[in-house]
Order: sequence, then C-alpha cells, then structure tokens
Amino acid sequence: MVRIGAGFVGMAGTWSHGAGGARQEAVSDHGRVNPIPLGAAVYAGGVQLGAHALERMAAAEREQLLRSCSTNVDNLAAGRWETLLTSAFVVEEPMPLPYALLLVAVLGYAEYAYGAWWTAAVFLFGHAAATLLVYGALRGTADPRIRRALDVGTSYGFNAVLGALTSALPRGAVRTAARAGLLALAATPVIKRGRTFTDAGHLAALGIGIGVSLAVDCLSGPNHQKII
Repeated sequence: MVRIGAGFVGMAGTWSHGAGGARQEAVSDHGRVNPIPLGAAVYAGGVQLGAHALERMAAAEREQLLRSCSTNVDNLAAGRWETLLTSAFVVEEPMPLPYALLLVAVLGYAEYAYGAWWTAAVFLFGHAAATLLVYGALRGTADPRIRRALDVGTSYGFNAVLGALTSALPRGAVRTAARAGLLALAATPVIKRGRTFTDAGHLAALGIGIGVSLAVDCLSGPNHQKII
C-alpha cells in the first residue's frame, strides 16, 4: 500500500541577488545559501519510476522484491534491519499524482529552507523511528497477515518532515494551531474502527516530526525566523 499522510505546509521563499544580480539563490533562516532544491524531485521521481518498473515484473518476482524490502514484523524479527532504509524507496504501486506533487512540495520546501542533509536526516529518522514504534507494538501478534504484511512507502518520512516544518511557521498561535490541527488530522483514522497499523505509524511519524520542530524552536531561540 502507498502510505499517504494528511495536510501540508504551503511553499514560500526569500530570495537574495548575487553581486551581479544575474544569479538568484535561496536563503534559509539559518543564514545559509541553499541551491534550488532538486533532491525532493529526484527522490520522488525515482520512487515513481521504480513503481512503474515493478508493474512490468512478473507477479511472483514483484511480490518477492516487495516483501524483501518490507518492514513487516517477520523481517524485523529476523534481524533484516536494512529494510528500515529500503522500505522508504519502494511503493506497491505508482503514487497518485496529487500525493506525488505534495511529497515534492513538502520535501522541496524543507530542502530549500533547511538544506538537503537536514531534510534527508529528518525523513529517514522519522521513517525508521515510526516503523520501530509500530514494530514494538505488533511484535507479539500471531496473526500471519500482520506479521507478513507489505509495509513499504514514503509517507512515514513525509509525515515526519511535514511535522518538522511547523517550525518555519510564525511563532505563537499560528504555529501551535498548525501542530494541533495536523495531529488531529492524523489521529482521526487511528480512533476509527477500521484503523490499521499504518494509520498509527502516520501519527507516530508526525509526532516525531513535531518533536523535531520543537527542538528547532529551542535551539534557535528567539532569533529563529520563518521563511517568508
């Protein structure tokens, strides 16, 4: 299944001109000059191309590859920790265009505002941490459908970066309301009867991202500025 999160932060930017005025570069709130973000588009495009390639494979081969990349209970219990990384680069089917564009927008804005390494670190940390939390909750289950479920996709990392980006919003009521609203959206599927472990993973990843944003607030102090 393709993991899809809820909500998004709008894109914006501050531009500074070079000495000759011929070159424009993005300036982050940390004072760094970041190049135009390309990592987000490369990542999303690679995942999407991979999904189309998987569709051309024989069903048995495709199933085997997806299961080898999945962070399901059986794989993690067997010590296949590499799936914490590989699962973030594989989806079961091509991502719907609206979600793919939203993924590029959120990751691209994070890359623009904070840099590619920061974005990649938050994405992978949120993806892995949320996966491990879900694994911890499910490892005792005996249900083979859950233990061997296909669990791959981009949305745990997406939700983590989305939550972390709330630190780029204006301080005070706007930032607090955005965090509360995103958490409420992510919690809604979890409290419904038809919830899945993926719904819980989305909520966990978003919470991890918001935790990162709170850390950014504390470390940046009162001089932290949003991207405008």
